[in-house]
Amino acid sequence: MKDIRWDKLDNTANLFPVIAREGMSNVYRVAVNLKENIDGELLQEALNLVLPFFDVFNMKMKRGLFWYYFETNEKPAPKVHEEDTFPCAYINPYNNNDYQFRVTYYKKRINLEVFHALTDGNGAFLFLKELTYQYLRLMHEELKRPELDKLSATTSLDSEDSYLENYKTKAKKGYKTEKAVIVKGESFTMGQYGVVQGYINLQDIKRVAKSYGVTINQYIVGVFTYAIYKGFLKGKPSKKPISTCVPVNLRPYFESETTKNFFAVVSAVFKPTKESYTFEEVLGEIKDSLNTQIDKDNLEKLFSYNVSNQMNYMLRAFPLFLKNIGMKIAYYSSAKANTGTLTNLGVVKVDEPYADYIDSFYALLSMSKGQNIKGAVCSYGDTLVFSMSQGIKEMDVPKAFFRQLAKDGIGLEIETNGVCYE
Repeated sequence: MKDIRWDKLDNTANLFPVIAREGMSNVYRVAVNLKENIDGELLQEALNLVLPFFDVFNMKMKRGLFWYYFETNEKPAPKVHEEDTFPCAYINPYNNNDYQFRVTYYKKRINLEVFHALTDGNGAFLFLKELTYQYLRLMHEELKRPELDKLSATTSLDSEDSYLENYKTKAKKGYKTEKAVIVKGESFTMGQYGVVQGYINLQDIKRVAKSYGVTINQYIVGVFTYAIYKGFLKGKPSKKPISTCVPVNLRPYFESETTKNFFAVVSAVFKPTKESYTFEEVLGEIKDSLNTQIDKDNLEKLFSYNVSNQMNYMLRAFPLFLKNIGMKIAYYSSAKANTGTLTNLGVVKVDEPYADYIDSFYALLSMSKGQNIKGAVCSYGDTLVFSMSQGIKEMDVPKAFFRQLAKDGIGLEIETNGVCYE
């Protein structure tokens, strides 16, 4: 029998159960492609073995008088099954043994889909890697060695709330809510969306980013912004800016190893006020926009403002239903300030005994209010995978994105889930 413990939601997590619904699941995916087809029964066994080590995943969500909270889930691990829906579908805990994540597979791919209240992409990748290691040990006799039959030395089980550990009181609001361009088109049926993935030569993109004098992250955000400018606005001026949410992993800035959420969001802003812009001009504005925001002091201000609201004694005394109303109003107001989201989860590294069995990793985001197009990036080995998800059928923005990469001489291969307009 499991020891029962309870835990507070971290500062970022408090919003997600308030706004989650069928059409806005707040579920994201991290996935690994192996070099062989997946055995579903062994994957279930691997999940059963790994889950008890991870307190953050081994929880069910409860509704309290003042806040939502987590409590140890005493039920068996959720049922692993072959993928049979669109990615990142809403997770109904009542159909999932009360868990807030799911594990599915398709051919050679293992999918971990996570309700964002549990953790961010960095925490999810830790869990996915350990699940994959355990699966490979069950699958391959040569990996059944005593020294491997334990969690990796690089895997953190830290579950502190790093927002509370690092925030400074009396922080002022560090962001604005100016209305932004919204990418519109013919919408998919609720719960469905298009996926376009580019498998990109990492050395090529490093070379190109260096030639422009920018980081890889700045380059990708710049191409994403330019694709919206050319693909949706058709290169025309707009009274509203193209504003891209860029989540920033806070762990390196504050020496944290938490498996909970710990990120802040900055906005990469481009204002197309004149008649025509070159890609270099757009990229320059994005570089300047990100450079002015991504430093420790500004990131600290961003999350400290949100935490200070959570710690306010008057607000804490409000019952949950009143907090929910306030959070919904604040969210829907701020949603108008965002065109899309692009998250870069960086380099995924695996322990050496398992590298020969793994082909690639990727991440994928679900849709949210006002944002019909999102991107997620991660790299493994010599390949960077860019995954674009969109709630509209028109392909103008993805086409503009990959055309710019090709124009810059970057080698890539493209896959889609086949539901968008050609």
